[in-house]
Amino acid sequence: MKKAASILCLLFVLILLFSIPISAAKPYQTYTYSADPPKMTYAQYSPDAYTPLMTVDSTYMGLDEAISDPRDIFVDDRMNVYIADAKNNRIVVLDRYYKLKFIIKEFINEFGIEDEFTAPSGVFVTKDTIYVCDTDANRIVTFDRDGNYKKIIPQPESNLFENDAVYKPIAVAVDQYDRIYVVSSTTYEGILVMTSDGEMTGFIGAQAVTISKWEILWMRFQTAEQRALTASFIPTEFNNITITQDGFIYATIASIEDSQVSSFINGGSSKYSPVKMLNAAGDEIMRRNGFQAPAGEIRFDRMNMESITGPSKLVDVAVGPEKTWSIIDEKRSKIFTYDFDGNLLFAFGNDGSQLGNIKTIRAVAYQGDALLVLDSNFNSFTVFERTEYGNILIRALADENARRYSKAVEGWTEILKRNINFDTAYIGIGKALYRSGEYDKAMAYYRAAYDTTNYSEAYKEVRKAWISRFVLLIPVIIIVIVVACTKFMQYASKVNRRAATAGGKRTFKEELLYAFHVIFHPFDGYWDLKYEKRGSMRAAVVIILATIMTYYYDSIGSGYIVNQYGFYNSIMSVAINSVLAPLFLFATANWCLTTLFDGEGSFKNVVVAISYALIPLILTQIPVTIMSNLVTVEEVNILNLVTTIGVIWTGILVFLGMMVTHDYSLFKGVTTTIGTIIGMVFIMFFGILFATLLGKLVSFVTNIVLEIGYRI
Repeated sequence: MKKAASILCLLFVLILLFSIPISAAKPYQTYTYSADPPKMTYAQYSPDAYTPLMTVDSTYMGLDEAISDPRDIFVDDRMNVYIADAKNNRIVVLDRYYKLKFIIKEFINEFGIEDEFTAPSGVFVTKDTIYVCDTDANRIVTFDRDGNYKKIIPQPESNLFENDAVYKPIAVAVDQYDRIYVVSSTTYEGILVMTSDGEMTGFIGAQAVTISKWEILWMRFQTAEQRALTASFIPTEFNNITITQDGFIYATIASIEDSQVSSFINGGSSKYSPVKMLNAAGDEIMRRNGFQAPAGEIRFDRMNMESITGPSKLVDVAVGPEKTWSIIDEKRSKIFTYDFDGNLLFAFGNDGSQLGNIKTIRAVAYQGDALLVLDSNFNSFTVFERTEYGNILIRALADENARRYSKAVEGWTEILKRNINFDTAYIGIGKALYRSGEYDKAMAYYRAAYDTTNYSEAYKEVRKAWISRFVLLIPVIIIVIVVACTKFMQYASKVNRRAATAGGKRTFKEELLYAFHVIFHPFDGYWDLKYEKRGSMRAAVVIILATIMTYYYDSIGSGYIVNQYGFYNSIMSVAINSVLAPLFLFATANWCLTTLFDGEGSFKNVVVAISYALIPLILTQIPVTIMSNLVTVEEVNILNLVTTIGVIWTGILVFLGMMVTHDYSLFKGVTTTIGTIIGMVFIMFFGILFATLLGKLVSFVTNIVLEIGYRI
């Protein structure tokens, strides 16, 4: 017995020593994006909202003839699944358990002739009708819910639809009023709108045509014959469509140029958005209130994928529960899901052959809590089931949509326990606190999510309460500030008048306060600055240092609404470079140029003149920084206006200062200013070139020294 036990123990030890560890890699990583400054956004991993349950292929469906080249998948209100099997010219209908229910392939049309599909690419089902895009036959064929033929909707005949136009319907959607919306792969005017009888009523959602300024200018000089031979500028076409229960249309566009999509992602015009939400009139009504544009992958430049570059190529869109919607990226086989406001809820998916990976993603559809993703490479679809995390997320959205705010807070709190980086949860809690009157707490949650719009609304209420509390003190403070500023300007004027008549050497105080005379009287001010020695280099240095400190204070003291990312900007070297670099670049370029064109000012005169012109920046930026802590989003434009006035004021002073310093006429002053700006560009170019060459030289010498060291 003991011997048997010893042998068993020995075998157990050997198994532990020589066993090969096996781990199953996840098919994908679910993630969202951080709400960091532009160009610094990065992916943040989150719990899975969906996990793969099974892959449904032709064998599982019970098909004798395997599916080939599936192009669309649709789920009706009874959870039946419809697949457009293009190569086999049929529509495969499955029950809710993905077993074959029936096939629509051949039918008898209204002329009593046996008919069939030719590469059907899209399918849509209403409460009583199945609509099939018979693409290569240039028509839409309708059936009842049992698959019995009803009628054909042929190519529309309308003055709006050109006679020589090619009609290839690839996607169709029908609203609650039986209006038919059709996407044709060869139609560039937008989405076709037809009545239930197939009568065309117009186009909606036509894409913007992109023409460069150079092309517009060139067309003005072309003859009629040349313009006729020039390639036409046509808008990009839609490639897929779906519709909500309320009749709002989601449509995707895959043919927009990558540069235009990138521009949209980085804050450009929404007319280049690859996914749009339209109303029945064709107006773009999509909410894009998230931190990133709803366009699929946004940090594609950081992905280590040499074979896949550029922004997402969107090929389908599906409407999910609680006003959520999902788009799929054909390039990366990913699914991106957003809420109604355009906030990214989660993204997942990957290329591959493992369960949960999609080789060639083609279409997506919701089946209750499940998500069905069509793979045209493997001729199958994958069923993803919603996880506990996904269920909590949807319940929180449902409570928020139903205005059950206290319950929504519970849901968002549970989300944060599982995903502390989920910004939408912070916003959801903030909204609930705002509606309950807890504005200070709401501001804290909005701030955690970098949501300045809602933060501003909560701050309005806090500011309103603060104003009502100190209503008598505020006018007193304003009067004190106005009187103090007036007294200071009167004192500066008095000192400047006394210094103008007094002889002898100027005091430092007189040199410094003379700047307040220059900014209001630039012609005689700059004349006396140069010829009467009313200013000095030491005063100029103090003004430059004050300007640097002003911009540094702006970076650390600005209010949250105007500077959400103050940490990234509050670096002294940034403030120093932002003042000194343009100042000395302009001074150097101007002095070099005016030396060749009879300028009378020295380099010192130029630096002093520019420095004294910086006073308006100080006078405007300090109040702007203080007031930025007291304004709302709507009032930020007032601060921007004051800042712009300060910059323009300084620019005018610099221009007039150079004119007076060099004794130039207006025309010569304008030409030398333009030349100075060009000179600044050349100096920067040669500076960068020299630094690059110097770096390469240092690297070369270092490599030689290291090589000699190795050989010795």
